[in-house]
Amino acid sequence: MEIAIIAHDGMKAEMVQFLNKNKDILIKEGIKLIATGTTGSKAEKAGFKVKKMLSGPLGGDAQIAARVAEGKTKMVFFFKDPLASHPHEADINMLIRVCDVHNVPLATNPASAELFLRAISQQS
Repeated sequence: MEIAIIAHDGMKAEMVQFLNKNKDILIKEGIKLIATGTTGSKAEKAGFKVKKMLSGPLGGDAQIAARVAEGKTKMVFFFKDPLASHPHEADINMLIRVCDVHNVPLATNPASAELFLRAISQQS
């Protein structure tokens, strides 16, 4: 299963922390990670194998949305920073819309992402 990971600047450390906390589930379930550029680099530095797209503002969100629409990405973890403004808000909303159109689970915070991973783990 391919899961996309994306995190706003204020949430990148929390994304890496989340990945480290759930490393066993990710490995056991054979999860393949894709990410926007900077989030992917942070995950790689933490020891995760990640297929990196462009940075979000440079089109990475759109690349991931395309993979969702093509049926390649089955789940998206997008840790949004609700207290900051984001100049590429239109791209973010487009990704969220594509997830909704294609009925792909989208977690916008660690609590919901953890519930999704637990559900995957219980199915196997």
